[in-house]
This record gives sequence, structure tokens and C-alpha cells, in this order.
Amino acid sequence: MGLFNFNYDRPGPGVSPDAPRKKGARRLLEVLGRDMWDFFRAGLLALISALPFVIGVWFSIATHALLPLLIAGVLGGMIAAPQLCGLYDTILRSLRDEPGFWWATYRRAWKANLKPALAPGAVGGVLLGMQAFVATHLVLEDNAAVGVALLLGVLCILGLGQYVLAQVALLNMGFVGIMRNAVLLFLAYLPRTLLGIVWQVAYWGAAALLYPLSMPVVVLCNFWVPTLLSLMAVYPGLDKSFSIEENIRKMREEQLQNRP
Repeated sequence: MGLFNFNYDRPGPGVSPDAPRKKGARRLLEVLGRDMWDFFRAGLLALISALPFVIGVWFSIATHALLPLLIAGVLGGMIAAPQLCGLYDTILRSLRDEPGFWWATYRRAWKANLKPALAPGAVGGVLLGMQAFVATHLVLEDNAAVGVALLLGVLCILGLGQYVLAQVALLNMGFVGIMRNAVLLFLAYLPRTLLGIVWQVAYWGAAALLYPLSMPVVVLCNFWVPTLLSLMAVYPGLDKSFSIEENIRKMREEQLQNRP
């Protein structure tokens, strides 16, 4: 939905539309220099909203109870998902060099994406919670086959999740259509999908291995660092599939033509 929530009459930070777009590390430095503070604020809101999910899953693991896990997965996922979509919307706007003030666009995107984000949040929350629950108890059983299956499951969730949340932020589409598109995008742009997964696994794996020393870094980098790197990997595929920037260019031209 964020694709159609913009206002080109409102002044704000941006780049010249005629400037050639940088690539790789230079592009990363460009968007960081321009929008890092916006990324941090959106990511911090997402991190705070994920605490009910984390606490609920931790309680379920500590008590070996499945009911709290299901509640934490559904409710915690639904609580966190709108803020995660807000982070995705913030980063996607930066990647397409859209001007505007962050808080104004974030609020509009959050309101537009609130309901569409609930179903993906609930499903994703339950799946991630179950993976964490089984993985924790697997340590006691030392079952290699189940461990490999869990690892593949987590990788699939991360890979599909980056497309699901991006679509919620970009499109007005039902959950079934979003999931179908996510699977197709996952396979169609597999190298980019895998690169996005690698960034996420590297970030969260390092945070887990260095815990608790990594906690200050997680607060500062929260969700925005892995999300930015992941979206930079998959955004060309998203733009090619949905003609994001072409549609925005046409809508901008229509707005300028209809301006009194």
C-alpha cells in the first residue's frame, strides 16, 4: 500500500531525479548518509514492538508449554508486523529516492498497512516461535536430521518474509496473493533471495554468538541493518516484477499535470 502513499508537494530530503544511481557499497553509503536516522527510528519502533513476541516465546520455552507459544506467536506477531512493515516502507522509499519527511510518511504507511500486516504477522510469528521452541528442545536430543530441517525452515521463513513484508508495504493485495507472489519471487530471483538471507543470518547469527556483549549493538542496529542489506539485495527484482518506480513516475506526472 505504501506505493500509493506519497506526496510530492511536500518538501523534504531527497536526491536529484537526474542523478545516476550508485551501486553496491557506494549506494549503501549514499542511503546511509541521507536516511540512516530514519532507518534507526523505524527500526527501533519495530524492535520495541517485537518484545511481546520475544518475551512470550522465552516464557514458553522456559516452561515447556505450547499454549503460551501459540499466543505469543499470534498476538506477538500481529503486534510487531505493522512496525516491521513501517520499517520496510521507510527503507523502500529511500531505495527509490523518494523525497519527504519521515514521520509524516511513516504514519500514513503505518495506518495503510495495519490491517494487511496482521495475517502475515500472525502466521510468521507462529512459525518462528515453533522453530525456536523445537530448536531449543532439540539441544537435549541431539537429532541432526531435525536440526537440518529446522535450519532449512528458518532460511525459508527469512527468504519469504523479506518478500511478504515488502509486498505489504508496496501493494494492496490479499494474504493469499502475497504469499503466492513471495514464493514466485523467491524462486525467480534465487541468487538475490539467497544474498538477502545471508545478510540476515550473518547479522542475527553474530548477535546470538556474541550475546550478551552484542546487546548494545542490537539496540543501535536493531532491525534496520539486516533489513536494509536484505532489501538492497532483492529490490531490483521487486522493481522489475512490479514496475515500482515506473508506476510512481507516471503517477507523479499525472499529479503535476492536474496541479492547478
